[in-house]
Amino acid sequence: MALQAALQKARQLEIAVCVAVCDAGGRLISFARMDGSNWASIYGCQGKALTAAATRCRSGGIPPDSVVMNRIAELEGSRMIYAQGAVPLIRDGILLGAVGVGGASAELDEACALAAAEAVGCDG
Repeated sequence: MALQAALQKARQLEIAVCVAVCDAGGRLISFARMDGSNWASIYGCQGKALTAAATRCRSGGIPPDSVVMNRIAELEGSRMIYAQGAVPLIRDGILLGAVGVGGASAELDEACALAAAEAVGCDG
């Protein structure tokens, strides 16, 4: 449902993106790549989702020079991406996972991720 909501928002915005949904541990649950999306967005959306799950924050809200977060990113194999476009999926204070979007501008990626969070009744 979150994945489909993000894709629907992307279609409304007339953009081609990749969307990744991960669990609370940052592991991929579902993924979609729209026709015409950039191949690099396959990795970008997953890295953003992992970052949002690990930090319980929007992926663009983490300072890239954070010593603690950079160390965590190293331990995670440098897969975390601190770019806008992912939101944690939190319901009743419990982290359920995160959704990351890549392929458009940072603002449009985040708009799609927020649509996904709203569709599943989560704060983003």
